[in-house]
Amino acid sequence: MANDAALLLRRAGFGPTSAELAAARATGYDATLVRLTAPTGPDLGALSTPMPRLGPDPFTGLAAPTVAQRAEADAERHRQRLLITGWWLDRLIVADHQTFEKLVFFWHGHWATSIKKVIRPRSMMAQHATLRSSMDFSVMAHKMVEDPALVYWLDGQLNTRAAPNENLARELMELFMLGIGHYTEQDIKEAGRALTGWKIEYDTPVTYFSTASHASGRKTILGARKDFDAHSLVDHLLRQKQCPRFIAARLWFRYASHSRPIPTSTQQRMVAAFPNSMAMLRALFTDDEFGTTSGKLVKQPVEWFVGAMRQLGLRLGTFPAAMVEQIFKDLELMGQLPFAPPSVGGWPAGPSWFTARAAQVRLSLAGRLTAAIKVDRLNADSLADLLAIDRWTDRTYSILKTMTDPRQLLTLGLASPEYLVT
Repeated sequence: MANDAALLLRRAGFGPTSAELAAARATGYDATLVRLTAPTGPDLGALSTPMPRLGPDPFTGLAAPTVAQRAEADAERHRQRLLITGWWLDRLIVADHQTFEKLVFFWHGHWATSIKKVIRPRSMMAQHATLRSSMDFSVMAHKMVEDPALVYWLDGQLNTRAAPNENLARELMELFMLGIGHYTEQDIKEAGRALTGWKIEYDTPVTYFSTASHASGRKTILGARKDFDAHSLVDHLLRQKQCPRFIAARLWFRYASHSRPIPTSTQQRMVAAFPNSMAMLRALFTDDEFGTTSGKLVKQPVEWFVGAMRQLGLRLGTFPAAMVEQIFKDLELMGQLPFAPPSVGGWPAGPSWFTARAAQVRLSLAGRLTAAIKVDRLNADSLADLLAIDRWTDRTYSILKTMTDPRQLLTLGLASPEYLVT
């Protein structure tokens, strides 16, 4: 069984503080795992960041907006987008139940939906609330198949009996529930027909089912023939042996290693815990193979940023509005901004984050973060403790020990390979 408390904290959350790491080592791996995956009591940090209330979409009631009305409504949507992005990042920073928050972020990347097409912040927040509502994948899949933001993102509202659209059906099988190669093109065509009939009430936002637009009748999907609709299709996909295997592999990819396939024995243990995704994580974190994955993951930009904010004791709310907006731009330049994945495939992983451009942006942002705190005495050893790094490589240590400016030392530590790879 894995027994590295530091590895567990780094993977299960967004970056442990030195106090959290010391506490985990004192209480032991098993007790820490229970605290992370089955926390008791309310999350006081999360309660300090209540979900924002956006009100109606600013275009509501504007059937034929004037140029001035359109500009004002667009500006309000932009303000709402900044608001929900800042709220979520702040929630990730201050939440006590870090494993739950990271799992919500994982599901956002899994059911990847972008505000750049959806446009309406209220729709994105409704989806966010759905992802938070249950860690049971079967419950989640049923809710997501009729989620207004996802339906719009994949043109589901255009999917009618007269003009079937296969986008949602394809991604439901390929990216959300089964994985590539476990269906045929005919299965997708038939599944597309099963998903017809869903419309969106944008102001609420909710979806509703239009019987007149639905292609009723028998459809043959993955060897079964019946009068499938959206929810009976989801049930059918959930019953496929490949579904829990696929979800286990996705969790392994994001929490263990993006370069090494999930071992069969590990996959079997995680499948036994399906559909509870938190239980699947517990199975992963107690598996012997998990302990061998140290140094196998590259932090995503949001992981890097949130971890740095937590370890430096910073909050977004203490920054000027202009700095907050610049942070959002920096995260987007690095390739990852909440509510805006680049495609339905979600964000990439691994060395793709190691671009020259991303490195420059990361170093610049690290400098702005260190400028926001008081730094007195700091050396290479105390820096490793602050950033919860096990040890520096000889090469990095030889550079850091020559640094005399504590801010420069901290900035370089945040941009170091040891901090970027877990």
